[in-house]
Amino acid sequence: MIEVLVVDDDFRVAEINAAYVAKVPGFRVAGRAHTAAHALATLERTRIDLILLDHYLPDETGLTLIRRLRQLGHHADVIMVTAARDVATVQAAMRCGALQYLVKPFTFAGLRAKLDGYAALRRTLDGVGGGGEAGQEQVDRIFGALRTAGAASAELPKGHSAPTAELIRRVLREAGHPLSAHEVAELAGLSRSTAQRYLKYLEQAGRIGLTLKYGDTGRPEHRYAWAAAD
Repeated sequence: MIEVLVVDDDFRVAEINAAYVAKVPGFRVAGRAHTAAHALATLERTRIDLILLDHYLPDETGLTLIRRLRQLGHHADVIMVTAARDVATVQAAMRCGALQYLVKPFTFAGLRAKLDGYAALRRTLDGVGGGGEAGQEQVDRIFGALRTAGAASAELPKGHSAPTAELIRRVLREAGHPLSAHEVAELAGLSRSTAQRYLKYLEQAGRIGLTLKYGDTGRPEHRYAWAAAD
């Protein structure tokens, strides 16, 4: 589980954000904080993987808090969740190392897109491995994980999940050649009907290339290959 700390000076907003987080599989709310001091105290005693951080806090700004956390050796990742929309603040958040920036007000789908992107980043990092060196391909995968999964989640129709779409994307990219729906299903550990549903959507969205392979029976087999530039 990815442990999340929700930081917002508004108690009601913090509860809403926490409820949103709890609805996303793989994430758990480990704490809520309404001041920078409270957030720092929580980090001192609780393992936190991800902080959903408001910029406008009563004792100091969210960006100042990020700098303090890094100085103190805390490495929790940060997604800014704030009404601050001026370019200077957004730019400063990037320079401080915030992974994502979500402007209030937002929908559950908007937050879920950011969380799905973060989960994809974690999976990519786990796949690459924490030790040793990374080649350019691995570096590109790491830097592209947030953007790819986040965009996919924001665009997915009802009844489709970003983690499943990301799984199919990864299977097709790593294969390096066109696959049938049956092969995708086997490699992804999905039912054939589920694989076909996602492949149809991704092909219609222009993210998958579809070719036909004719066999002895004369009935063409659909073959899919990742076509997007990510």
